[in-house]
Amino acid sequence: MPGDPTETDAGMGEHGARGAVRWAAMTSLSRTVVLAGSGLTLVLFLVLHLGGVSLALLAPMRFEAFSTWLHGRLWLPALEVALALALLAHPLLALGRWFQNRARTGSTAAPRRSRRGSGLEGLAAASGRWLPFSGGVLLLFLAVHLGQLRWSRPPAGAELAALEQALSSPLALMLYGLAGVALALHLLHGVESAHRSLGWLEAGNGPRIRLLGRGLALLLGGGFALLPFALVFTASAR
Repeated sequence: MPGDPTETDAGMGEHGARGAVRWAAMTSLSRTVVLAGSGLTLVLFLVLHLGGVSLALLAPMRFEAFSTWLHGRLWLPALEVALALALLAHPLLALGRWFQNRARTGSTAAPRRSRRGSGLEGLAAASGRWLPFSGGVLLLFLAVHLGQLRWSRPPAGAELAALEQALSSPLALMLYGLAGVALALHLLHGVESAHRSLGWLEAGNGPRIRLLGRGLALLLGGGFALLPFALVFTASAR
């Protein structure tokens, strides 16, 4: 009958349930966008960072000049804060998604891919399952790296000497190399995953995006893994 409080309560309950579903969907979408966006931001930083650090091997004097110039910029603290926020958000959201997928499937969720097999396809699928471990290695490396070269920054003109001193420890050198391998595995899965999450992955551009991910994994992972050993070798040959 009209005005029945039972019907009113049922309508309000249905409206509330729909609102809760919409809010959950919006929250999930926001987390997805932040996760993908922070990951792509960090990839851009790594490309620029590898280019700068490579000067230590290719042109040591230019490396010292560039380091002095960079650390004298007024905008650097703001950039470091933005990177710190990305570094904080990305692993937390990625770990939350990993646990969510694990709870949903009852085991570690494999990344969704159009094709599965051996070779790079199999490695890319496995890298998705290894994300918590490769991410943990990268976080450990980051803490050690910042402690060595950022929180106690060397004076102007002594950046290369400080870097070589940091790499003189066999354990530190091993960690730097292992971090490069972990980064390669992370990128092998993460680039495609980020594009898929943002809705940029389509049937037409899928092969190009996968190729981009593999290229970045090889360039950045290989570069950061091999560069420390090259610097140690160069320093010992002087």
